[in-house]
Amino acid sequence: MSKTDFETARIAMVDCQIRPADVTHYNIIETMLKVPREEFFPGKLRELAYAGDTLQIAPDRYSLDPRIVAKMLNLLNITDSELVLDIGGAYGYGACLISYFAQAIVLTEELIFAKEAERILAEQSIDNVIVCSGNLADGASKFGLYDAIIIEGGIEYVPDQISEQLKLGGRIVAIFRNNSNGECRLGFKTADGINWRFGFNAFAPLLQDFKLKTQFVF
Repeated sequence: MSKTDFETARIAMVDCQIRPADVTHYNIIETMLKVPREEFFPGKLRELAYAGDTLQIAPDRYSLDPRIVAKMLNLLNITDSELVLDIGGAYGYGACLISYFAQAIVLTEELIFAKEAERILAEQSIDNVIVCSGNLADGASKFGLYDAIIIEGGIEYVPDQISEQLKLGGRIVAIFRNNSNGECRLGFKTADGINWRFGFNAFAPLLQDFKLKTQFVF
């Protein structure tokens, strides 16, 4: 596809997928029109960047449907004074979107994705994203506490070390898996922990680092 073809596909994605998905914050729509999503995928996956589906990027890893990303950001409602932690953001598309309306973002990923995300974000002249690598369930404690956290994949639970990196009064958005079903929830950090509320029904492939450990009873 040519640059013009990608631009046409981007406009069609926003008009046909994002706007009808109850995304009410105009800054999200405006930014999705601006950011070239195709640049955040390797090789032949670039051609599928605007297909409106979850894309497999490795044997156990996926990039979320852009509609889901937009709706998660709509719930999180990030402002320009906030520090955001993006967990599992693959090649950095979500972090790039957030960079337009947050003060700073920390993207944590597995090394193979982190190296590419850092390169792509630099090519896109995004200078308020820090990319670090490691176990996704560890977060990035050395840069927190965070005003907001987004987990870009399905989870079965939120580890304590992630909750501890969220400021009191901060927000976290994640997609909880229950077998073949799932729902996106928005959580608010309180002195007693995180209070969750339902956001919308959504399904996302499970991030292995957020899978509950099987307990055996003898």
